[in-house]
Amino acid sequence: MGIMSLERSHLEIIRAVDKEGTMTAAAEALHLTQSALSHSMRKLEDQLGVKLWLREGRSLRPTQAGELLLSAAKRLLPQLVRTEELLGQFAEGRRGTLRVGMECHPCYQWLQKISAPYLHAWPLVDLDIKQEFQFGGIGALLAFEIDLLVTPDPLVKPGLHFEPVFDYEQVLVVGPEHPLRGEPYVIPRQLGDEVLFTYPVPQDRLDVFTRFLAPAGMTVRRQKQIETTDMMLQMVACGRGVAALPRWLVAEYSAKYPIHPLRLGAKGVDKQIFLGIRKADLEVDYIRAFIERAQQYRENSCNIRRGKRTEAFEPLSRSRHEPSHSSRQ
Repeated sequence: MGIMSLERSHLEIIRAVDKEGTMTAAAEALHLTQSALSHSMRKLEDQLGVKLWLREGRSLRPTQAGELLLSAAKRLLPQLVRTEELLGQFAEGRRGTLRVGMECHPCYQWLQKISAPYLHAWPLVDLDIKQEFQFGGIGALLAFEIDLLVTPDPLVKPGLHFEPVFDYEQVLVVGPEHPLRGEPYVIPRQLGDEVLFTYPVPQDRLDVFTRFLAPAGMTVRRQKQIETTDMMLQMVACGRGVAALPRWLVAEYSAKYPIHPLRLGAKGVDKQIFLGIRKADLEVDYIRAFIERAQQYRENSCNIRRGKRTEAFEPLSRSRHEPSHSSRQ
């Protein structure tokens, strides 16, 4: 038996044995008797002509050949499971589930503007937001744990595609009594004595550090991490420190808190939000429709900045990939 004749059951066996550690636990996980699992393991080794496991007391660990097969199992099984799930959804007359991972804390407010009209247009699609993939979304996308990644920092990888869907400017946010309140922009040395509120993200993924402070050889007096945007802006409004956030987010919260945005440097710090997907999913209709809705939102937002009457948050026109009302069940 050659490697190309491997079956899914073989991959499931080696992954279960590795994950559970013992024959007993692996047999239970696979809903097999221990003798049946032992027979399957011996048969697999005989057919491949190579030893896959080494015994260490009651435990088993993979050989070098076993590690190779285990690596393939970890890569291929999630793809098989996802493919079967999608095929089952199509067979049942459902479109599927769109699993969205987030690598952008303030993007939740932006996502809400997209998701509401999208769900209305696609009543047979479920939207599942995966918060646990914050700041590790590329791996989740490659492992088929999510279908779409919202990120301001795309990473070129084979098999992935990134669509820019929203432009924004990163700005400094100050309170009503802050001494910089009336400045047209700030320079790095002006933040040397500041307390800077940030989301719980490493500094090397924060633009205020990587694109503003660090190039000038500057830092702040103290960085304080805060989980929520509301609490962060409350602290800024009370004069406890400053924050760096998207200008559009500051505009949304300015009616709630007495806060003011300042440009970071004379030229500012421009950013984009990207939607990352696997290239193989580029023509999946409900995924493509989500991307098109995000792009329409971008166009409407640009119209507002140009003084046109289009409202950025009004219901968007139907995507060319979306089902017509007459086709809904």
